[in-house]
Order: sequence, then C-alpha cells, then structure tokens
Amino acid sequence: MENGVMMQYFEWNLPNDGKLWKQLKEDASHLHDIGVTAVWIPPAYKADEQQDEGYATYDLYDLGEFEQKGTVRTKYGTKDELKEMIGELHKYHIAVYLDVVLNHKAGGDFTEKFMVVEVDPKERNKALGEPYEIQGWTGYSFHGRKDKYSDFKWHWYHFSGTGFDDAKKRSGVFQIQGEGKAWSEGVDNENGNYDFLLCNDIDLDHPEVVSELNRWGKWVTDELGLDGFRLDAIKHMKDQFIAQFLDAVRSERGDDFYAVGEYWNGDLETLDAYLETVGHKVNLFDVPLHYNMFQAAQEGKEYDLRNILKDTLVEHHCDLAVTFVDNHDSQLGSSLESQIEDWFKPLAYGLILLMKDGYPCLFYGDYYGIKGEKSPHTKILDILLDARRKYAYGDQVEYFDHPSTVGFIRTGDEEHTGSGLVFLMSNDEAGSKTMSLGEGHKGEIWHEITGSIQEEVTLDEEGNGEFSVDARNLAVWVKKTI
Repeated sequence: MENGVMMQYFEWNLPNDGKLWKQLKEDASHLHDIGVTAVWIPPAYKADEQQDEGYATYDLYDLGEFEQKGTVRTKYGTKDELKEMIGELHKYHIAVYLDVVLNHKAGGDFTEKFMVVEVDPKERNKALGEPYEIQGWTGYSFHGRKDKYSDFKWHWYHFSGTGFDDAKKRSGVFQIQGEGKAWSEGVDNENGNYDFLLCNDIDLDHPEVVSELNRWGKWVTDELGLDGFRLDAIKHMKDQFIAQFLDAVRSERGDDFYAVGEYWNGDLETLDAYLETVGHKVNLFDVPLHYNMFQAAQEGKEYDLRNILKDTLVEHHCDLAVTFVDNHDSQLGSSLESQIEDWFKPLAYGLILLMKDGYPCLFYGDYYGIKGEKSPHTKILDILLDARRKYAYGDQVEYFDHPSTVGFIRTGDEEHTGSGLVFLMSNDEAGSKTMSLGEGHKGEIWHEITGSIQEEVTLDEEGNGEFSVDARNLAVWVKKTI
C-alpha cells in the first residue's frame, strides 16, 4: 500500500481487563484518519494464564472461546470481540497482522516422563552429564476445547527441549532425547545453538508438528480473515520451517499474504544470510537501524549522524525492511531493553515516516503511552503521519553530509498535488543547509510544519533554499499554499 504505516497496537503493560479488542474496534476510524494502514495485534490465543501477554502460548486454537486455564477470554478479550474488531478494521481498509508464536508452548495439562541431557545454557551443544529421566509439563489435552477445530494432542516427543524438571523442581536447559531428536539447524548460533528459548521448545523437525502447525496457519487466517502474520522469535526457529509454513498459508490465502519476522540481531550480515536462506519470503524488522538510533540517542552530539542508516536493512533491502523506533521488546523493563530516549524519538520517527524506503511501524507506547500515562509524542507523531500522507512522495535526495545535521528532500510527484518535502534533523546545535528542489520550484515559499521555526524560505531562481533546523530537533518543510 502506498505510504503504508503499520501500528503495533499493544505494549507490555496493558491492563488485564479484556478490553483491547473493543478499544481497537472503537479506534478503527481514527487510525484510518491518521494514516495507519495495518495493525499488528498481540497473540490472540489462550496463554498459560489470563494476564499473560500471549507469548506463553497454551492453545493456538482457543481465541478466547473456551473455558481453559481458568478463563474464557484472553488478556485482550473474547473471540467474538476479536472477530468484530477485525471486521471493523477491514471496513476502513486496515489490514490485520496476527502475532504468531510457534517456537514454544507453555502451561501443559499433565506431566510426562522422558529422557533428557542437560546442556550448558551458554553452549547448548555441550552436555553437562549423561542422559537421565525427568518429569515435565509436556502433555497437552486441551480438555476445555474438546477436540473442536483440531484433535491433535501434544506430547514430550513433539518438543526438542524443556526448561523445567517438575520432579526435582529445578530449571535448566534440558535437551529431550529420542529417535531423531536434536536441536534444529538453521537457527541463530548464539549460545552455540539458540533453538531453545523458553518453556517447551517445539520440535520443528517433527513431521506431525509441521503438519499440525501448517494446518493451524491456514485455519486461523481463514477463521479470522487475517491479512498477514508477525512471526515471533524466528532466530530460534528452523529457517526452512518458516519458509515452508509461509508457502503453506499462501497456497490458500494468496501470494500477497504478508509476513514480517522478528529476528532480533543487530548484525546486517546475519539478517542478510537469513533472508537469502528463506528465499526472501518474509520481511524483517530493521533491528540494526533501531540500534543505530539507540546509539545516536545515547551519545547525543558525539554520534555521527551520517552513519544513521549505515549497515541497516533499509539501506540494503529496502523492500523487505520494517523500520521501527521502539516496540514491546525494547521498551523499559523488557528483555531486550534499548528504549530510544525521548529527546531523539521525534527525530527517529521523522526519519522512518518521511524517507522513501522501508515500511514504518508505529509503536502503541509511543503514540498512546505506557502504563496508562499519556505519551508526550502524540502531537508530533500526528504531524509526521499527516506529512507522510500528504507530502512524502517522489524520489529522495540525501544530504547526509555533516556529522550533526543531516536530511533529505522528497521531490514529490504529479499524482499528489503539492507533494514534496524537506526533512532535517540535528543532534547538536541549530544548523541549516542549502538544498535544491530544482528550477521548477523557483520563487516558491516554503514553511516548517512542526512549529519549531517561524521564518519562511523563498526559493531562488535555481530552486535553492536555505533550510534550517533547531538544536537537537527535527524540521519538516513543505510548500506553502496560499
């Protein structure tokens, strides 16, 4: 979608009140008005407890429909509310991407005994002793669902590892033993092999598992009318499973069924190799860009802004990069905490929302706030979203030529009257640049729309103008209409 914007519509600290689906339904028209074209919703299926955000997955087929784990609804609401919300979003032509957690399961229904080898958490290919028997919560009967939608039952042999021995009440990384059992290949090589993340690690080499997950993928997209997936924790999952899973779903939903994967690694070469291995079938979040922005915010004027896009996905795979500033994993208190400081956040959003490349993702916490406290960024984000809709078209001419003041021109196009803009950002003192919009713009008057600069700029005979930006701020200049 032209100038599309994805919104991650949740953060870690939402209340366990079952109201998110209702809230999102009521917010649909507003989201459309501000230019949001797709919403990434949190895991919508039953977790091990009601208050869980959904990543401790219990039953993929229970979308808030059955009495299981002491609740019918999930943290976010019931299945009926979920479907009503999706229907409302679709009325406003907003796509819906479900957060899909296929790496692990939690909250087993009964324990089983099986053989394991405990391995070194820092070196998963190194055994800490001989095989021995443990008792784990690896049995899943989903008694509340009574085989509706699927009669598949999970057992210990459907998993490659587990994190808890119930017999001895101790945690560890336990590699399950048995015929064909091994950590998956095609995962991140951190800790030797990063197949195991938490809880009961799903064995993506087991044919019964692959068949069942493929079936679920087709079922859930059809049941909810989904437009895409956000795939969780893919660096811990067999890469070839992801490729075939998307093939299976797209065989029924069409090749334009969207998918973005969370491969949390700041190294461009690692992400590049992953994209190659999965045949470029999935977009990836631009984690390298997030870390560049995090570093820029931390270092302030010491950071060389000419490097802000260096070694990023958006620089090397512009069609596959989902650009973001923060999300639920990077926000304060999260496992991958790397929250962008408030002073830099408007600059970062200006960059991802107004530049030509990348599919920008707006974070609920940045737009609405964290823990119920109103965000200080809503006003500037509304301005930037409006600028993306109206002006951010045409080619991009970059002025990344100064360590503390950088920017670009968007030339505009004929389809969008009055389009085109000048973007500048500074991490130090106020600055300015002579920037050329071309002879076709000579004599035009341009003004700054965020409110930081009152003076106007009149372009000379060659279409040049001296555009300025305040200290540690951003500036967005557009043609003034009479």
